[in-house]
Amino acid sequence: QVQLVESGGGLVQAGGSLRLSCAASGRTFSSNAMGWFRQAPGKEREFVGCVDGSGSVVLYGVSVKGRFTISRDNAKNTVSLQMNSLKPEDTAVYYCAARRSSYRSSRVLDYDYWGQGTQVTVSS
Repeated sequence: QVQLVESGGGLVQAGGSLRLSCAASGRTFSSNAMGWFRQAPGKEREFVGCVDGSGSVVLYGVSVKGRFTISRDNAKNTVSLQMNSLKPEDTAVYYCAARRSSYRSSRVLDYDYWGQGTQVTVSS
């Protein structure tokens, strides 16, 4: 069982930056690929990015590529999402997720554990 707790959400103006963090429980964090997803009101959950267990392979969603950066620290059981050049359309609840596999995936259904989510609001 893995428990995930996100932090770092908030309100920011367009063009600004935020950094989200996700702390994971468990003793084998490096065996879990980690993903970030987001969900805006009335929309489906959207893939933001993911990283494999070692942190060497990262994949980003088309809408955030070049603006967002994922990193993980296996010694601290954390994964972060640095968000730059934020746009109003980035407004959503952001979720951290973990897989029981170390292979990264962009699919919601491939993730076994989810955090409670943190709100990110970007004003124009």
